[in-house]
Amino acid sequence: MASHRRLKQPGRARVTVLTATAAAAVALTSQAANAAPSEKPSKDEVKSKVDKLYEEAEKATEKFNGAKEKQQKLEKQVDRLQDKVARGQDDLNDLRGGLGSLASAQYRSGGIDPSLQLFLSADPDSYLDKASALDQLSTKQAEALKKIQAKQRTLAQQRKEASDKLADLATTREELGKKKREVQGKLGEAQRLLNTLSAKERAALKAKEDRASRAAERKASDAADAPKTKAPQGGVKGSSRTMAAYAAAQSKIGSPYVYGASGPSSFDCSGLTSWAYAQADVSIPRTSQAQANAGTRIASQSDLKVGDLVIFYGDLHHVGFYAGNGQVLHAPRTGAVVRYESINNMPFQFGVRI
Repeated sequence: MASHRRLKQPGRARVTVLTATAAAAVALTSQAANAAPSEKPSKDEVKSKVDKLYEEAEKATEKFNGAKEKQQKLEKQVDRLQDKVARGQDDLNDLRGGLGSLASAQYRSGGIDPSLQLFLSADPDSYLDKASALDQLSTKQAEALKKIQAKQRTLAQQRKEASDKLADLATTREELGKKKREVQGKLGEAQRLLNTLSAKERAALKAKEDRASRAAERKASDAADAPKTKAPQGGVKGSSRTMAAYAAAQSKIGSPYVYGASGPSSFDCSGLTSWAYAQADVSIPRTSQAQANAGTRIASQSDLKVGDLVIFYGDLHHVGFYAGNGQVLHAPRTGAVVRYESINNMPFQFGVRI
């Protein structure tokens, strides 16, 4: 009869480990089964994040604009300096050529002892005249040398200045590229967030913005039509040139916002205001931060006049036109167009009267 070997029972430690492992597996399975799937961000949450990214992009845009303006100025300065250096080198070459001619003339006339020249001369009076001319020639030679030395010093200074400007230009171009990449990064991130919304949700957001813009336009129109004595909150018009600039901006309602653009078909915030004032033959700086210092500051909203610039955010990175009745006309952000909006939609800092 075959013998049956008794199976060895697992030890106490092994049983404990197996039991704990099994319990953990059951718990994890239960948690996975009961865990709620990750919720998709709501339309309002996406909009809030996108708005924040657009604000960061606009900050970078104004820095981009400043670097671009600096680059353009430096390029003009470098061109002028290089032109000066080229003309200065030509002048120096002419001076050296003239000095060479003087030296040659002196050599031809001064190869024989002056007393011997006088003795051998068939016409002593003519010789004396020549001797006087040679003396004058030496004086001219000394003056020519002085001019050459002065020109060399000036040329060296201009070359150094051009070299310094070229180095500054290279740094500015590098900064410009960095800011451009930063803007594009923020805008790309915003677009990815928007793409998480359905077409219906995106349409709803746009419709809401359009309604708000139309309401703001009506309020601005009411302020423009009201008598000065009854004009609501700053409906009084500005100077003729200010109103000419404001009218130019109004003619661009519906034009798209494009970062770094200053017209005539697309704009960013400071691009619109600088372009509009240029149409009124008034030159103002390119960036919102510089425009904040381009005129008289108006601290209170109630003292604003139609056409005044209005500056927003603590770092002054956004600017628009005051439209009256608590409304602004501006180029808001990427994805939007030049339009009216409530002044209370952004943190107002002060107005600027050009």
